[in-house]
This record gives sequence, structure tokens and C-alpha cells, in this order.
Amino acid sequence: MLGVLLASFAMGSCVDNDDVVVNYYASTKVTAAGFLEENPERFSQFINILQRTPYYALLSTYGEFTLFAPTNDAIDKYVNELGLPGIEALTDENCDTLARTHIIRKGAYFTVDVVEGAMPEMTMEDSYIVLSSDSDVYNNNELIYYINKNARMIEYDDSVTNGVVHTVNSVITRTSDFLPDRIAADTTLTLFAQAMELTNMDDSLRYYLDLTYSCGEDSVFDGYPKKCRAEGTNPCFWPEKRYFKYTAFVEPDAVFNAKEIYTIDDLIAYAKTVYDQTYPEDAGFYDNDFTHRKNPLNRFVSYHFLPMILQYNNILAPSQVLEHCFLTSVCDPEEFFETMCPGTIMRVAQPAGVGLFINRKGFQKRIDDNCRGVRVLSPSESGSIDQNALNGVYHYLDDILVYDTNVREVVLNCRIRKDATTLSPDFVNSGGRGRYDANELKGMKKGFISGWEISDETFVGVHSDQPWWQHYYSNGVTVSGIFDAEFKLPPVPSGTYEIRFGYTANVERGVVQVYLNNEPCGIPVDLRVFGGDPRIGWIEDTDDEEENIANDKAMHNRGYMKGIDSYRQYDSENTFRTNSNNLRRILVTTYLDEKETYKLRLRQVLDDPECYLSFDFIELCPKSVYASPEGEDTH
Repeated sequence: MLGVLLASFAMGSCVDNDDVVVNYYASTKVTAAGFLEENPERFSQFINILQRTPYYALLSTYGEFTLFAPTNDAIDKYVNELGLPGIEALTDENCDTLARTHIIRKGAYFTVDVVEGAMPEMTMEDSYIVLSSDSDVYNNNELIYYINKNARMIEYDDSVTNGVVHTVNSVITRTSDFLPDRIAADTTLTLFAQAMELTNMDDSLRYYLDLTYSCGEDSVFDGYPKKCRAEGTNPCFWPEKRYFKYTAFVEPDAVFNAKEIYTIDDLIAYAKTVYDQTYPEDAGFYDNDFTHRKNPLNRFVSYHFLPMILQYNNILAPSQVLEHCFLTSVCDPEEFFETMCPGTIMRVAQPAGVGLFINRKGFQKRIDDNCRGVRVLSPSESGSIDQNALNGVYHYLDDILVYDTNVREVVLNCRIRKDATTLSPDFVNSGGRGRYDANELKGMKKGFISGWEISDETFVGVHSDQPWWQHYYSNGVTVSGIFDAEFKLPPVPSGTYEIRFGYTANVERGVVQVYLNNEPCGIPVDLRVFGGDPRIGWIEDTDDEEENIANDKAMHNRGYMKGIDSYRQYDSENTFRTNSNNLRRILVTTYLDEKETYKLRLRQVLDDPECYLSFDFIELCPKSVYASPEGEDTH
């Protein structure tokens, strides 16, 4: 499919039916509104709808918009389905909603920007536009694009002065269903839906807007005056709203049936078999109380959910980041997410040329220790049902997902590197993470950062994905001011770990005292000191591997490590390991109990409100890795 996609781009074709032009439309003077006006025979109905709203004028102004323009036939079909005599019967509110659902205000996104998955920004109606594709077997297998599984793009990538226009053959509608209702309505997911209802997990997934959160329009639309020194003149915005959103990974009935699970009783028995082994101390105590968090079925279902929305193409990072920054020749991109099953995480990896997997262990096509994992199906592989809900999204799996002893003791027996932008669901649900090349921050308000507590003097901002930025996954979290911030660490299997702190050093960074559950982790970390300082002992690698290993050990003895060699700035020849300001600080070596909660506190020592921390990632590295006879890899 990717080959077909690239071939279609090379040919410059953007159509697949007989009633549209073959080549891209490109204008140096026509706006999106002007593009519609030049084609009244196709868009007069949509123009009439837009002119009853403020958005037709908006599409005539300077900016960067992505407009999905339904044809006259699409509008007529929509009106007929509503049982209305014509568009004049639509209310002004109907027109406003339709307009906002078809406009992305922040960015011009072409099909080359999103091969498979959601557009980087939501529409003005706070809904996702998800791109999937198929091949037209009746027309030389030409590529067909779909929006949210139901609207076909019959023209796309028409460039205008203020963005891009995509023509669709159906009106794009926004669902009002919550995620559990969307899952329950999917006739391929009857067993999972029954289990979700039996455990009352569906009640935990009905939150959407935090009505206690507020933000002035000056902050939302014009930015706000407080900017981090780390970002220079880059704009920083408060999120306009605070959302509660979720991601579900679900097995279709056919997957259960393949394992001889046909009824809810079969699934209850299967969950008990798995989780009685994972938690033998709880076996038999909660079998009849499906709503108890230690009940086997409850654990089974809740392990399938994350308290943040992750579209398929943003579970790890945008495709451009993975292609140009991650060195997939040395290791697979991966991330770790805390699930809604208490005390558990999942490992998500994207082996090159293999797909997206949960709880896989290996490298590329190699599978280690019989840990193949469970593959997440892409939107194009998932049939014709729109998997987006008002407050989340669900993804199909090709096998049964569990947190069993093999996952806990083998799959997660690895260096757990967790990106800073995933350390709170609010970092993701606010749109702070996953916006490619946006070059801005989302400011996070005190009291509205799940898993974090910050002082009044602390500013926390989530930096968008910038491929030239010297950070893992090209994003990060900026903590500035005379800050004092504490956040919860992800749960890990019980054992002895090195807890490490990934950051970039620079002269204006400051000095930070770090605490684990309010116990100081050694002396303060001077973020202004580069690796070449004798206190750190960073020495550039040479062709002598023994010397390089000796330097690594000497740095480790001082409590530091070099940056990773699996990541680089955009297409750079040098990895982060070659940069003396990409560092990892070993905070503490200690025993972590999976049943306990651990928090890291970061306190600025210098009395200087201009100082800041450029926070990259946290590593939780088990003793089996950092003290292994082979030595820990540099990836």
C-alpha cells in the first residue's frame, strides 16, 4: 500500500473518478473561499452554508487552513437524510456546526503529511479527521482516500494562498457518542462490550469536558505574554478547554473465537486463568465482584484502556519524526504507557516494516523469548466503521491483550524510557504532544495537570514536535521559573532500578534538586554544565571501542551517561551520543515495588525566575540491564 501511495504522489494524480480534474490545483492568489467561488457548479450549496456563518469570511483571510469541501451532491444527500426539503431548512446552528466540522484552522495539511491516521490538529468543532486508504480494484488499483471511513476524497491537495482544499463526496459528521457507546455499537465487538459493561468500565469512560477549567480568549487566540526563555519568541498558548479522553485497544469477536472464547462466561474463565497467575495473592477473593479493581475480568478489561487519546499515527510519534530522526537500524521506536488497570504499563513498539505492536520484545522482524506481542491494526485494515468517539478512539487488535507473567517478567524486563510528554494525560489530551513542526508550546495551568503538582511560581509547557530540536521524539516539557514540581512515576514490575533523568544542558538552565518521594537524590544537578566538564567527564567517541566503554564507565561512576545513539536531529549525521549537552543523570538506584506509588520532585535551587529545565525523558532501568554481563547498549 505504501508503494502504491508513493507512486501516486510521483504521478501527481489526485483523483480517482471521471468527473474531476487529474492534476493538483495550485494558486498564488486564490484563497480557500475563492477556490469554492471559482467552482459554483460543485460547491454552491456549501458556499451558501458557509455564508450563514462567520467562517466564509475567515476562509477569505490570511492564515493556514485545511478545508474539506463537500460537493453539491454530498450536501443534497445529507439534507435528504435529515428529511429536509433543502439547505434553507437548516438552522443557523446546523450551518455553524457543519462549517466548523469541515475546517482545520491551525495548519494546512496535505495527504503527504499524514499517510495513515489523524490529521495533526482537530477541526474547529473539536473532532478528528482520520485518513485511511484503499485501492480501487475497478480502476487500475488507484489509491482511494477516506475521511473517517465514510467520506471519500475525490480531489485532494488543492493548494490555495491560505492553505489547502480537499474535496469530499459526503458531508463529514461528528459523533456525539462516548467511547463505550461507540464500542458497544460495533457489532464485531460484542464480547468485549459485554465485559466492559459487566465491570462498569463503561462508566469510567464517560468524562469529556472539565467544566471547572477556564481560559480567557486573549490567551487562547492571541497567545499570552509569559514566554519561556527556553523558547525565545516561540508562541505559547493555554489550551482553550480541558478534555478527558481515552484510547481503547480491543479484540474483535473473531479473535476471541480463534482461542475458543465464544461467550462472556468463556471470557471470564480466560481472564481468571491469566490474572490468577499474575496476581496469585488475589486468586479467588474477588471472582464474583466484577466491579472490584482486583477482579480478573476487571483487570483484563481495564488493561485495554489508556486515559489519553492516541490516534494510530500518534501512538509513538509522527511518521516524519520516525523517518528522519529515529535510527531504526539500531533499535525499534517504542514508548511505555500506564494503563487504567492499576499498577500496570504496556510497551508499544513499531518495528520497521512489521507494524505497530503492544508488548513485543525483539528487533525489527526478530522476536525475542517468544514475545511476538499483539499487533494494532491501522485504520485502513479496520473495516468501514468509524472508530472515533466524542471522547476517544478505539483500535482493533489481532490477538488477545493481557498483562500476564510473561509481560511482567520478560517483555518489561528492559530499559523503560518514558518520554516527558507522556507523563500526564493532559499533555496529550491538550494537543501539546503530537503536533508536528508546530513550533509552539501548550501552557499547562496549575491544578489541571493530572499526575502533577506544581507551585504557584512554576510554569509547565509542552513543546510541539520539532524535528530539528535536540530532544528524544523531538518534543519535550519546559519547566521554568523558581519552580517546584512533582510528578508520578509510571508503575514498573518490582525490582531494583536505576532512575535516570534525560535533559539537555545549557548556560541558562539552572540547578535542580531532585527528590524521590521527598528523599533527596544526591546533590543538585547543575543543568548549565556541559558533558566536557571534569565533574561529568564526557569524552567524544573514537574508533577505539574499549576506550569508549571505559569512558562510559567513568561517566557512570560520576552519575552520568551520554545521550542515546538511536536518535538525531532531522537527518543529521550525528546522534545525540555525539552531543556533549545531551545527558542522562543517574538520580538514584533503589528498589521499586509495583504496588507502591513513587513521585519525583524537581525543585529549582537558584533564585532566578529566568532559569528553566528542558525536560526530555525518564529512564527506569532494571538491574538485569544496567548490570548485565554484556553491558547495557547505547541505544
